[in-house]
Amino acid sequence: MPWLKLLHIAALVIWCGSLLYLPALLSQALQLRKDSGFAQGSPPMPRFFYNSIATPAALTAIASGTLLFLLHGLLGGWLIFKLVAVVAMVAAHGSFGWLILRLELGHYRWVRPANWLALFVALAGIIAVLGFVLAKPLDWS
Repeated sequence: MPWLKLLHIAALVIWCGSLLYLPALLSQALQLRKDSGFAQGSPPMPRFFYNSIATPAALTAIASGTLLFLLHGLLGGWLIFKLVAVVAMVAAHGSFGWLILRLELGHYRWVRPANWLALFVALAGIIAVLGFVLAKPLDWS
């Protein structure tokens, strides 16, 4: 099923790109809110991007990866490490959603450092997934 692997890779590329773009959107939204002299709603772009692009790509990547695992019976130590890295990416994804909510509610304290931390976790997860998939250490199959 090469189409399933293609779907998985395409969704993963979009999700990883989204995880790298969301911190920039959050930083810009935070700066716009701080620069405004009066209360105004935060720009809808971070929420739109998160809900319309990043989350569907994440769900598609996870679902297609699960199907690949179940259909092809992949098993190896590298897969366990890859799944741990995917958990880090999911944690970063959830953190970005939480930060978007904080911005919308007007809670700006610790948003910038949390944004940087989530970006670091996302980068570590992305690099680890790429490394484990390409190197396949502890291949038990």
